[in-house]
Amino acid sequence: LKLAIKKGPSLLQQVLPDIRELYDDVCQADPLGEEKNSPVPNLIHRYRDRVLLMVSQECAIYCRFCTRKRRVGRNGFKITRESIEKGIDYIKRHREVRDVLISGGDPLLLSDEQLDWILAAVRDIRHVEIVRIGSRVPSALPQRVTPHLAKVLRKYHPLYLNIHFNHPDEITKESSQACQLLADAGIPLGSQTVLLRGINDNAEVLAALMKKLLAIRVRPYYLFQADPVKGISHLRTSIEVGIHLIEKLRANLSGMAVPDYVVDVPGNGGKIPLLPQYLVELNEKEAVLRSYQGETYSYPQKPDLHPSAH
Repeated sequence: LKLAIKKGPSLLQQVLPDIRELYDDVCQADPLGEEKNSPVPNLIHRYRDRVLLMVSQECAIYCRFCTRKRRVGRNGFKITRESIEKGIDYIKRHREVRDVLISGGDPLLLSDEQLDWILAAVRDIRHVEIVRIGSRVPSALPQRVTPHLAKVLRKYHPLYLNIHFNHPDEITKESSQACQLLADAGIPLGSQTVLLRGINDNAEVLAALMKKLLAIRVRPYYLFQADPVKGISHLRTSIEVGIHLIEKLRANLSGMAVPDYVVDVPGNGGKIPLLPQYLVELNEKEAVLRSYQGETYSYPQKPDLHPSAH
């Protein structure tokens, strides 16, 4: 909170209630249909080979635009050791699951001992190949990231950590040190950013964020179009804005610094990537392409002598 007050609106708007939240009659409480895809409490199985396991119901800060804000403070969504065990048992019984995303709430708010137990139980499942953690702790509560926590996490490679960063002001000396501890433990770090009106819907702001992330060894991963969660219409941008911003980033940053711009669509459609239109024309002889500078170029097509089935 001290950081938010010091830095100003860019951080405060993410966490402070706004009267405009009461006048949103367009968005939904559960736009992604997570509850419909929850075969056991606190586990979401939307994609065939991946599940999301919620292990915590607390966060270091409570984002006003959170996809799961419907769960905050509700007894019906309580997470217990028993519910976590049921989720782990579900994963054991579904051999098609090879990738587990541990989420919440924020998993890194659990004690080191609780995290150790959960990660050991998931890693012990033979068909689980990849374990991921989603967290905002390194940016919102960096002092929670300790050498002992890093030591616990490094036991469970391959383990990936995606961190929620929305604005360059969130990258401080403390958050940088937290990321350094995690990276030094061999944990690949990625960032997940939500595109927010009046906060980071600006090419210069996003470019500064992405450059700072790479400097602290966090690879920009996703730029999310804000989910249409009830109460956040005033924070959502149009998709046209997002595409324009990605085009600006591609023109001014290296590929490593440009995240994938995605929309998690309502109706169980999953994440859909969006790109500026660089393909102008495609025929048997050539592909006509547009560069980031707006100029067009011809790329000769190779004759497909032995077409394969697609």
